Amino acid sequence: MCTAATYYKKDHYFGRNLDLEYSYAETVTITPRNYPFSFRKGTKMDNHYAMIGMAFIQDGYPLYYDATNEYGLSMAGLNFPGNAYYHEEKENMDNIAPFEFIPWILAQAKTVEEARTLLSKMNMVALNFSEQLPASPLHWIISDQEKSIVVESVEEGLKVYDNPVGVLTNNPTFDMQLFSLNNYMYLSKEPIENHFSKDLNLNAYSRGMGAMGLPGDLSSQSRFIKVAFTKMNSLSDDTEIGSVSQFFHILSSVEQQRGCVHMGEEKYEITIYSSCCNMDKGIYYYKTYDNWTITAVDMHEENLEGDTVISYPLLKATSIFCQNKK
Repeated sequence: MCTAATYYKKDHYFGRNLDLEYSYAETVTITPRNYPFSFRKGTKMDNHYAMIGMAFIQDGYPLYYDATNEYGLSMAGLNFPGNAYYHEEKENMDNIAPFEFIPWILAQAKTVEEARTLLSKMNMVALNFSEQLPASPLHWIISDQEKSIVVESVEEGLKVYDNPVGVLTNNPTFDMQLFSLNNYMYLSKEPIENHFSKDLNLNAYSRGMGAMGLPGDLSSQSRFIKVAFTKMNSLSDDTEIGSVSQFFHILSSVEQQRGCVHMGEEKYEITIYSSCCNMDKGIYYYKTYDNWTITAVDMHEENLEGDTVISYPLLKATSIFCQNKK
């Protein structure tokens, strides 16, 4: 299960938690402008916008989990089992496989509105990357520096939702996720007041009671509500360090700890990594389950006119600084 979010301050930020019980050899991956994208149904792009994100590189191809292009347009794919439905090929449509969707959009769109135009003539087709890597059931959040949308390929077709909260988790469908916030409109960051009865002398006995009832379990619906509340009430200064730190605190509000979600046998779902990309500067920050140190990769420090993907393995080892070591 996963959580994605945006955070807008002086600069704009996009990122996600990847929650799984296993890890591929994912790396921070930069795809430069001249990497030749060959899409399965015939379309080729020898020149396109550069992008940075987290990907599993297979046979030289970047299978992106999340990414941001050089104009700040950002995307993440999140698990959507039981609802995702991929279709047969259709004539006069751009037939795109799920694993191609992130590069297809980010290679040629600068904004959410440009992405909408591409979506209007796109069909999500049922194609596997390989026998060993079948298509994952996903839905996607697409964000720029002003707005977000959610894209879901379901049995009825491709659905595109406006996303006013800039947050996405897994199931249910996004319209139901968004509707569920109506059940929590009473939550507040302010101290609680007695509305129970004017005849009873009821008092707040703790700070934070205005948010009593905020879900705290690890289900996708509860994580959506909690991260939306946390994100939309978050405060930080406008510095890069302050904004990035606050973004990771937002994601930490719904992180998954080893042992709390049992997947059978000896497998437990954990937050494998958390990411935060500065959409304006193309700097990709991340931390991993065992390495809480924030690591950064700047796409503009690389040759973006190249034709080969550039990757940086994740720094996963725990590092502890002893302040008084002699």
